[in-house]
Amino acid sequence: MRRLNSNSTKMIYSIVAILVAFGGISLGAADAAFATQHEASEQYVVYEPAQDSGIGKHVILLTGDEEYRSEEGLVQLAKILTFRHGFRTTVLFAIDPTDGTINPKVSNTLPGAELLSTADALVIGLRFRKYPDAIMKHFEAAIHRGIPIVAVRTSTHAFNFGKNSKSNFARYSHNSKEWPGGFGRQVLGETWAGHLGKNHKEATRAVPVESELSNPLLRGVGKVFAYSGAYEANPMDGSTILMFGEVLAGMEPDSPLEANGKNEPLQPVVWSRTHDNPDGTNNRVLCTTMGAATDLLDESFRRLLVNGVYWGLEIEVPEKANVRVVGKYEPTDYGFDGFRKGVKPSDLTFNAIEATQDE
Repeated sequence: MRRLNSNSTKMIYSIVAILVAFGGISLGAADAAFATQHEASEQYVVYEPAQDSGIGKHVILLTGDEEYRSEEGLVQLAKILTFRHGFRTTVLFAIDPTDGTINPKVSNTLPGAELLSTADALVIGLRFRKYPDAIMKHFEAAIHRGIPIVAVRTSTHAFNFGKNSKSNFARYSHNSKEWPGGFGRQVLGETWAGHLGKNHKEATRAVPVESELSNPLLRGVGKVFAYSGAYEANPMDGSTILMFGEVLAGMEPDSPLEANGKNEPLQPVVWSRTHDNPDGTNNRVLCTTMGAATDLLDESFRRLLVNGVYWGLEIEVPEKANVRVVGKYEPTDYGFDGFRKGVKPSDLTFNAIEATQDE
């Protein structure tokens, strides 16, 4: 069904208001209609589930990578979590302070970081961020509360403060010696270890580990086709490997395996673990080295990420979670400086009424 445009949606809300005024519908029904609207500030976006479908949990998604379009992929994931599953979601972005647009090349901004104190779960799509202490303190506080984390692609090297950084959080850097491997290694289980598959030439086919097929994280998840090239990875001891990645000799789901030794041995591309914080809390972690926005075109990959949120929150994982795309999803191909210019968070408005138009 055709999706309503913003003018049509505004007209619907105007009609609802008129009906209330003349007694055509109850105030409660009107509240339900208006509750489906999403909240948006000028610098971040919030998606609200329909009033009768709320699951009572708030998931915050952090975007900010120069290459893999997390500002697109995680917005779609947020919509799925909200409009298919009833989570309240907030998406934070790297914002250019000069014009208020989303610009992943700006590595030191994250407006709305103070909202992390309200997060029940965290989804991360970051690369080489250099956040000031005023932002990092909110991030660390959220981690130390023990909230679950779902991390994609370059989040293994989410931070890069530089050798001579004066930051109180410099140990979070991917190449930290003080906290070996930084946030990526110590919390997620691995830091930046290197490319294996060539981007745009050697796609990845992720295959579930047979011994983990009964793992709730893999419910409804089959083989995953990812356009992004595989990374090298050796997750920390105690991690549960869920999927290995086959390097393909091409960019199609049925491309043959690359025969140049890159598949000997296969590299882990999805794993789970528990991270113990110094104050006694712990985080359930699902990490994957896949995660370009184009990778979310794969149904099984979307389901894996949704499963990760349920599992992290210790909510029963659906047998086959609904991960049908919400609205139109035509992600930009990955690559440096390939992000859509001029987009503001306020351009990403969406609500539950619109979400029903493609059902």
